[in-house]
Amino acid sequence: MTTQSTEPGPEDRKIITLARSARARNGVAEGAAVRDETGRTYVAGSVDLDSLKLSALRTAVAMAVASGAASLEAAAVVTEAAAASDEDRAAVRDLGGPGTPVLVAAPDGTVRLTVTAG
Repeated sequence: MTTQSTEPGPEDRKIITLARSARARNGVAEGAAVRDETGRTYVAGSVDLDSLKLSALRTAVAMAVASGAASLEAAAVVTEAAAASDEDRAAVRDLGGPGTPVLVAAPDGTVRLTVTAG
């Protein structure tokens, strides 16, 4: 995992905004969005059922895979947590590779941290 400190560009701001919207709209703990190799985005909130618990980021990656994405360009998660979990980064790495950036943003959209999935 490598930490990056660059300011997010317009496309990364877009997935942060989408992640914030999913979190707010669904009233869930986390919102996430990923962008695939063609620029398509997949947005999800965390899932917390008795029989199924998934983070928002893993759910967004699963949606991308189920829709036929071959790779990821970037991922964003909006959360109260200070960082993306190892499991979340692993899901991004599985589809996007170790260099895929994962942006971790606060609920107000402020990017706290950008790391690679690796």
